[in-house]
Amino acid sequence: MKKSLLGISILFLISCGGVKKTQEALNTGNYHNAINKAIKNIADNKTKKGNQPYIALLEEAFLKNTERELNEISYLEKEGNPSNYEKIYNTYNNLKTIQERIKPLLPLRIYDENRNAQFSFNNYDAKIITSKNKLSDYLYTNASSLLSNALQKEDYRKAYEDFSYLNKISPGYSDCRSKMEEAHAKGIDYVKVSLLNDTEKIIPARLEEELLNFDTYGLNNLWTEYHTKPINKVRYDYEMQVAFRNINVSPEQVKEKQIIKEKQIKDGYRYAVDTNGNVVKDSLGNKIKIDKFKTVKCNFYQFTQFKAAQVTGNVSFTDLNTKQLINSYPLASEFIFEHIYANYDGDKRALDNDLVSLLNLAAVPFPTNENMVYDSGEDLKAKLKGIITQQHF
Repeated sequence: MKKSLLGISILFLISCGGVKKTQEALNTGNYHNAINKAIKNIADNKTKKGNQPYIALLEEAFLKNTERELNEISYLEKEGNPSNYEKIYNTYNNLKTIQERIKPLLPLRIYDENRNAQFSFNNYDAKIITSKNKLSDYLYTNASSLLSNALQKEDYRKAYEDFSYLNKISPGYSDCRSKMEEAHAKGIDYVKVSLLNDTEKIIPARLEEELLNFDTYGLNNLWTEYHTKPINKVRYDYEMQVAFRNINVSPEQVKEKQIIKEKQIKDGYRYAVDTNGNVVKDSLGNKIKIDKFKTVKCNFYQFTQFKAAQVTGNVSFTDLNTKQLINSYPLASEFIFEHIYANYDGDKRALDNDLVSLLNLAAVPFPTNENMVYDSGEDLKAKLKGIITQQHF
């Protein structure tokens, strides 16, 4: 019984808290927040007694929000600024959306006042269409002007955003799609990518191909396009150079380590005897056995095959218009080949299990220098991707 009362009290406090926050939103003019909170609670159960306050709050918030939004639209229309068309269009859409969210909840009964909540709905369709047409004309005119008179790539990008928005609200408007594609093409930063080997050593062809295969990097940038094979008709804005300065491969090494292991192991048993030399028996008459132990020894020889490759260089970005270096990043990677195997001399029972497992392994061929450099490629690609991601033109 106490647990039930506690649960009811907690639910009551949560409910009161929700109503209080909705009332605060209404009192501070945050009508959209008040409407959202009220609709959420009413939609859960509109006949629940605890949700009655939300119905009255929704009624008041809807009325005040509609009045304020229509007054704002009236002001914006009187101001006569074409840049207001978007705000007017969005406001009409919001008013319609709120109405459509409330309609499925009706009727909403306010029991204390013995009446249904009143909502004065308007048909905003004609206003939405008119404001959308005005906004579409404005977006097209503004974006077309930007496209024709662009001084820098940022102008093309702004034009693209306007055409893209126009295509979203008014699909098929005039030649919006073709102009949007034109703005996009002219707003892209084209980057020419080259690879320089300054190491006097051969870089594996596979590694070079994979490093320059930008499709594998997952770089989806609307405004930057990297070309590893320059196209003659493209005017490049930047050059990205991946330069290898040093490739160092260590000699093949085999390190030997000897470990001497000793262990006490069971080696049969003997019968327990008393001080008189008689065999001792347990309570059931069985002879008592005592384990015999002996010390075993083993010489364990561990061999470690080791070889390392280190590739260092840098990635630089140059502005091809000014011929100025704008950024340079270090690039380094190391790949280590290590293989451990072992053999022994003596009694293998002296060895721990982790050492015994190494006895099943044998020496393997060392990778070639070319393979060592190639195997550093995964790390190089990851670091190259990080550099490209943080580079902003």
